[in-house]
Amino acid sequence: MQWIDTLDIAIALAEHHPDVDPRNIRFTDLHRWVMALPDFNDDPNRSGEKILEAIQQAWIEEVD
Repeated sequence: MQWIDTLDIAIALAEHHPDVDPRNIRFTDLHRWVMALPDFNDDPNRSGEKILEAIQQAWIEEVD
């Protein structure tokens, strides 16, 4: 996965962190958790606030 795979990332995060409410996550934690996903393979510096917001929104939609 890469940063542009927001839906795949959101699904993986929901599976790896089932007890987390994505509405209350800090972007620093979100970034760290994405980087720790086993299938994630992208440059950590390629993410930004817009990408993290998109991942967070997809995660919210996934758990709702």
